[in-house]
Amino acid sequence: METNRVEAFSDGVMAIALTIMVLELKTPDTPDLRGVLQILPTFLTYVLSFVYIGIYWNNHHHLMHLSERVDGGALWANLNLLFWLSIVPFTTRWMDESSLSPLPVLVYGINLLLAAIAYTILQTRLIRIQGADSRLARAIQNDAKGKWSLALYAIGCLGAYLSVWISAAAYVAVAAVWIVPDRRIERAVAGDE
Repeated sequence: METNRVEAFSDGVMAIALTIMVLELKTPDTPDLRGVLQILPTFLTYVLSFVYIGIYWNNHHHLMHLSERVDGGALWANLNLLFWLSIVPFTTRWMDESSLSPLPVLVYGINLLLAAIAYTILQTRLIRIQGADSRLARAIQNDAKGKWSLALYAIGCLGAYLSVWISAAAYVAVAAVWIVPDRRIERAVAGDE
């Protein structure tokens, strides 16, 4: 089976997740700096989650671009990823509404960790389908960036009860690492054009 339907469906799910999050944003109670400062934590949690879904959307697109076909296992791996991404609006809202209480910050981190694991599973499955000598396999190679991300998510989760700022720093660090599209895949995609 070709990848275009998988990509289109995934685009839709990610767009819905972003839409749900933006609908949760409320305007300030007062039209002044005080009102803006009151909603700033909500806005910042939204921005972080928006960036995360944007990172997954971008990398998913490149992953599909370098894949010529999928199978049933890849479809389920993709649904696994989409499930964890669809939960991001809930964990974002809970973390925000709790004023960064440890448990919601931990659950947010677990959500991000499970999405990263799901992405790794999808990536591994697609490499297996395309072959060990495929463009995708050559582009991914050992995936040190992905492994470091998993480690930072784990640190963020473990740190939630020590200090939520440890968690926040870990979650922001992973986003900062991935904000620039994966250069390995970018080079492989550019080689196609």
